[in-house]
Amino acid sequence: MRVLITGITGMVGSHLADYILGHHPGVEIHGLVRWRSPIDNIAHLTGRVTLHQGDLRDLTSLITVMKAARPDRVFHLAAQSYVVTSFTAPADTLHTNVIGTTNLMDAVRWADLDPRIHICSSSEVYGQVTADEVPIRETNPLRPASPYAVSKVGEDMMALQYFLSYGLKTLRTRMFTHTGPRRGDVFAESTFAKQIAEIEAGRRPNPVQVGNLDSVRTLADVRDAARAYWLLLEKGTPGEVYNIGGDRTLTVGEILEILKGFATCPIEHAVDPARLRPSDVTLQIPDTSRFREATGWCPEIPPEDTLRDLLAYQRNRISRS
Repeated sequence: MRVLITGITGMVGSHLADYILGHHPGVEIHGLVRWRSPIDNIAHLTGRVTLHQGDLRDLTSLITVMKAARPDRVFHLAAQSYVVTSFTAPADTLHTNVIGTTNLMDAVRWADLDPRIHICSSSEVYGQVTADEVPIRETNPLRPASPYAVSKVGEDMMALQYFLSYGLKTLRTRMFTHTGPRRGDVFAESTFAKQIAEIEAGRRPNPVQVGNLDSVRTLADVRDAARAYWLLLEKGTPGEVYNIGGDRTLTVGEILEILKGFATCPIEHAVDPARLRPSDVTLQIPDTSRFREATGWCPEIPPEDTLRDLLAYQRNRISRS
């Protein structure tokens, strides 16, 4: 079997490659990378995966990659995935995520392939829900509250449209909050961990700068997410959309307190107004029964282990810098 992972250099993509190599060693892994993409997250995979240069916004490059890789499965994880950045670069976010995903699916068609395709949407598509809509089902109204969320609605719907119009075997996921080692620094729990590690190392003073701590999140580990995505293309139904998420619901403030509890010195925090979004999604508790019934998946790694590993990852980065 041959798989193609877009976004293989990111947190989820690199962990998915690790999972496949560890549990399905007969699978041939191909990855889509931009020429300027940092490869720190996959440096340990040198010689074990085949990388292809291309760009989601360049259809010709994607056709070339598809013809070279000829995947049986495509995990489309590449995206402009930063909510805050989407407010400052909305058009670029839409172009990368909506047009880029359309280009990817057109490349599959032009290469005359018939893979199962995972299109990674987001729980952000639901926007701000009301208390009576929790837990959130896949049928809940979509009320995107950021340009990023709008782009993920477009990506989600284009994947459905290509299934209906052209018979592409697309399966969509709306993954709720997931984190762990290799998480980008712009996300709340990762920037908390980075600041704590810097304070421990004497690189910055207390307090940790924070944004909205009242938002409610259901937390999952990235390694559980990688396993879920593999099972999706093993057992999921093309054309369907699935919520995926963890079992533990925490406020962002509670996540911060868990991380502070792992610190080797007292940690304080203070709200930085610059870290508050123009609009925010504050209640994200999913109903994941459709996905669990289809695949048998359930999360295995508790949030405390996830956050401990995230902090260890940031400490290691700082010690090497």
